[in-house]
Amino acid sequence: MSEEKQTPRIPLLTPYKMGPFNLSHRGLTAMFLSLMPSYITLREQLKVVFSSQKPLVFPTLLKDIPNTPGIWTKEQVEAWKPIVDAVHAKGGIFFCQIWHVGRVSNRGVFYVFAFCVLRLRTDEIPQIVNDFRVAARNAIEAVILFLKPKCFDGVEIHGAHGYLIDQFLKDQVNDRTDQYGGSLENRCRFALEIVEAVANEIGVERVGIRLSPFADYAQAGDSNPEALGLYMAESLNKYNIVYCHMVEPRMKTVGEKCESPHSLLPMRKAFNGTFLVAGGYDREDGIKAIAEGHADLVVYGRWFISNPDLPKRFKLNAPLNPYNRDTFYTDDPVIGYTDYPFP
Repeated sequence: MSEEKQTPRIPLLTPYKMGPFNLSHRGLTAMFLSLMPSYITLREQLKVVFSSQKPLVFPTLLKDIPNTPGIWTKEQVEAWKPIVDAVHAKGGIFFCQIWHVGRVSNRGVFYVFAFCVLRLRTDEIPQIVNDFRVAARNAIEAVILFLKPKCFDGVEIHGAHGYLIDQFLKDQVNDRTDQYGGSLENRCRFALEIVEAVANEIGVERVGIRLSPFADYAQAGDSNPEALGLYMAESLNKYNIVYCHMVEPRMKTVGEKCESPHSLLPMRKAFNGTFLVAGGYDREDGIKAIAEGHADLVVYGRWFISNPDLPKRFKLNAPLNPYNRDTFYTDDPVIGYTDYPFP
């Protein structure tokens, strides 16, 4: 009997079952860096990404920043139909990432942001929680409008990177004196109320959350990020959501990867569901994270934008197209999202 050379098993490219979802590999497509392009550009980009593999993808749905897609109105929901169809036609799994920018608001000049000094009144907070619930319902109930077996497969709550939920979580920006400020439990209350509302609306198997306890985006840092991350990981178990997506400590600010003595491993061990990691990953440390049990899934943003066939390139250990950070946040219909070489 002749011996055939076996292809080495790559942990990052092995299948994984996340709740009801069967993933063909463990390298996931991130949120396309806020999806600033038009709906047409977004649709074409997703068609390219899903032409050769079936990862999980997160579009970004928000308001208050120009040219970003939303899911608040019937018209917006209907506009997602061709995009969702394109993803599902390739067997992809499609999660919406929903968020509120909070104190980071736009002054009318693209990408010049100001910090608002206004604070939400306590009696206004339930309405914001309800806004997240409605957005999640729109993402899932779009099936009623489209008469399709399903629309989005789930929702990721954006609780990271200095936006509204993160502003409540972090003690260096949250100076409230009511039940949403002060103690760690109080500061996490808002995030967990949103998780509960969204999970009750669309089902726990369709809900994930993104957190960045170690980051200091938009001056939203915390004096004890380890305690914050661990408390959130443990608290999320009460709601049985399908995944927790955390940003590595080495990514303290936008685009800057630095050495850090901290680790997400305690949070990974504390959380009962699927644990996703993101932040400066390449092929080798993505493989290592899976092989050593530091994560179940690894999320890639920049490398997936510049390499729509990233899993194939990882499998072959082929060279990667370099990404151009200057074109990530633009509304150009071609440059930056769909113009990278793709075989």
